[in-house]
Amino acid sequence: MLQNTVLPADVLDLDRAAAERRARELLAMVRLKGFEQSYPSELSGGMQQRCAITRALLHDPPILLMDEPFGALDAMTRDTMNLDLQRIWAESGKTVFLITHSIPEAVFLADRVLVMSPRPGRIIDVIRPDLPRPRDLDTTTTPEFGEAVQRIRARLGLDVRSHN
Repeated sequence: MLQNTVLPADVLDLDRAAAERRARELLAMVRLKGFEQSYPSELSGGMQQRCAITRALLHDPPILLMDEPFGALDAMTRDTMNLDLQRIWAESGKTVFLITHSIPEAVFLADRVLVMSPRPGRIIDVIRPDLPRPRDLDTTTTPEFGEAVQRIRARLGLDVRSHN
């Protein structure tokens, strides 16, 4: 996995020794220390996603772009990854731009949710979930969480109830 993680260094022609040090730090941050010599096929789906995050962070970009990163994961692994991503975001200080079709995931992870219309895609609302950080899975049972989810569903025409 270490070789997989430092691949961007080879592509970007970065110092290999520095990249390996950074990769080891990132692997520890995403709780993959001890798996440096593992092959991707030996890792769970969540572990593979955390490895992908380390690859994306290796060259220290100002923004982390994530397009449906957890879409193929089972519900329990997805919950774990949402908690991990929140922790990684807090520890790295990076701006994370996450695209997801999961309304609860968007509300759980985001400070701002940009709600887009169907074709042609345009921003039709900006929702700012009023939820304290750090968030845990109990956050999803609060009235504030439910209200934010309902507001987004209503904007998308997925709920018969109207919002204020």
